Order: sequence, then C-alpha cells, then structure tokens
Amino acid sequence: MSEQAGPFRALVARDLRLSLRVGGGALTGVLFFLAVITTVPFGVGPDLNLLARIGPAIMWIAALLATLIGLERLFQSDRDDGALDLLRLTDAPLSSFIIAKVVAHWLGASLPLVLATPVLSLLLALEPLAIAALTATLLVGTPALSFLGAVGAALAVTLRRGALLMAVIILPFSIPVLIFGVAATRAAVTEPDPFWPPFALLGAVSLIYAVVGTVGAAAAIRINDG
Repeated sequence: MSEQAGPFRALVARDLRLSLRVGGGALTGVLFFLAVITTVPFGVGPDLNLLARIGPAIMWIAALLATLIGLERLFQSDRDDGALDLLRLTDAPLSSFIIAKVVAHWLGASLPLVLATPVLSLLLALEPLAIAALTATLLVGTPALSFLGAVGAALAVTLRRGALLMAVIILPFSIPVLIFGVAATRAAVTEPDPFWPPFALLGAVSLIYAVVGTVGAAAAIRINDG
C-alpha cells in the first residue's frame, strides 16, 4: 500500500501545481464561478425573495460550468508527453492514475468553489441554513462532476473539438447531481421537506459516478491507445 501511495500522492501534487499556475484550468474555473455569481444579482434585480429562491440553482449551475473548464486538458498533457504510453508499460493500475488526476482536479478547481460558497451566497440573499446546506451539497456533489468529466476528457483526448463532445456527454448525466443538490438545499429551508433523503441520494450518486467514471475513463484511454 505504501509503495502505491507514494506515486499517487506525487501525481496529485504535480497535477495540483500545474492546475494552480497562471493559465491553468483551476484559476479560470474559479474566476468564471465568481463572475457568474456576482453578476446574477444585477441581472435579476433587487428582489431578494427571488434571489433566495433561485440562488441554489444558480450556484449549482455555475459550479457545473466552472468544473467543465479545464477538464478537456485533463489527460491531454500526459498524452502529448507520452506519460500514458509509459503507464501501460508499468505495473501501476490505470485506475489509480485516473483517480489521482480527478482528485487533483477537484482540489484545484472544485474545492475553491466550495470554500467560496458561504461568502458568495450572501450576494444571493440566502439564509444561513441554506448557505450551510448549499456548501454541504457542493462538497458532496462536485466530485461526481469531476469523475463524470474524466470520462468525457478521456474520450476527447484524441479529438480536436473535444470540448463540444465533453459537454454533450457530461451535461445529460449531471442532471441527477443538480436535482438532488438543489432539492437538498431547498429542503433545508422548507419545513415540510426533509433534507437527508435528497442529500443521501446525492452522496450515492457521487459514489456511483466515482466507480463508473474511473472504469469508463480507463476504458476510453485503452481504446484511444489501441
């Protein structure tokens, strides 16, 4: 276990450093998320009740679109420098490589969005309970988007217009994540609706997508290499 953990941590650290550099996908995604959230109040107007109603959906949609930014290049650099070819010659499982890439992407692109949510939610007139629920749902649900995006990135790694293919693949399968994430947030502030059932379903979807995304991305990389 320790022999496999060392390369895994090294790959996560390397990809995290690359994503946080100027021009990396992580910084672009965070700036996009900030831009969307800060401009929504100006477009909707001063109706605080309306902002509070649509706030969770706006935050989730912005997080989804911000996650897509940079995913196209998730495996591209490793494909270009031959790292994927070398990986096939080693005994290291391809699944651990994919998980490390996804973890690094989530730490660099999605975790900052989660950390910024409590502050940005104030712009959408959300109550403290709704802010706490929204932060929790984003923390649990955004990994599903990263694993789902890994499948699209693996399929698009050899294509010129991979971003369009990624959007076609990811957006339909991201609907359950959006539904349960927004439903759990709204249930936290709506007395008759329970919070835990949609939140538990959101966690289940993330676990399922983690498995399906890892297996699907590995299969797509093998097909591309073949």
